[in-house]
Amino acid sequence: MRPPRIAREVRDAIEARYVAGSEPSSVLPSERRLAAEFGVARATIRAALAMLREQQQIRSVGGGPPVVVDPRLTKAPQLTSFTQDARARGWRPSSRVLDAAEEQADVTVARDLGIPPASGVVRVRRLRLADHSPMAVEEVWLPQAIFPGLLGHDLTGSLYELFETEYYAGILRHDRRISAISLDDQLAALLEVEAGSAALFATQLGFDRRGRRVELGRSIYRGDRYDFTTVTFAARRRDASVPPADRAWRQRRLVAEGAR
Repeated sequence: MRPPRIAREVRDAIEARYVAGSEPSSVLPSERRLAAEFGVARATIRAALAMLREQQQIRSVGGGPPVVVDPRLTKAPQLTSFTQDARARGWRPSSRVLDAAEEQADVTVARDLGIPPASGVVRVRRLRLADHSPMAVEEVWLPQAIFPGLLGHDLTGSLYELFETEYYAGILRHDRRISAISLDDQLAALLEVEAGSAALFATQLGFDRRGRRVELGRSIYRGDRYDFTTVTFAARRRDASVPPADRAWRQRRLVAEGAR
């Protein structure tokens, strides 16, 4: 049932005054103070705060006062799963399996996974959620030879944990490429945003400890809920480790030797 209009208006007012632009972990006023400030009943305040929690804009820990959270989930350069990232933020990760099947690898999938065309693969497409809020749609192709019987397992949890515990094929490295896209009607409906909203499209190839290509993934991340961080190093010349004075001396010596 849709919340009453007054509760939605109070939610918007609380968001504008106390959430938008606030630092993460900022504490909101008490329900009593908010009720007095906006001239509404505490039940209305509780309904408004509940909506903000559902939107993952605030959260409460151990019965304490609500605090502002950063609604974006940041992917650090370290290789971590969605489940690990969500849990680190104090969110409850979950998945809804949209489709899962055993099929033959087409030419593109076979090439990326380094297997012959028409080899058996398992394709799993899932909607990833944090505190019941949709965050991403992911689709992966996995070599059936490495993951036999995968469809007999629960696929709503962390696949990476399943790979490690059941198949001893933990992901050690990702090769990932990220680009910006706009969501079509179908994807927008799954992610509960407007059609045409910005999103991040990531393709990734996962390698296990033995260097095998064990995962080809294509994921769509909500642009308003996700960002990625990278670590970049400056390019070094071959002689960059040689002090400038030594480089000058070496250059003079080479010139002198060339003149002999």
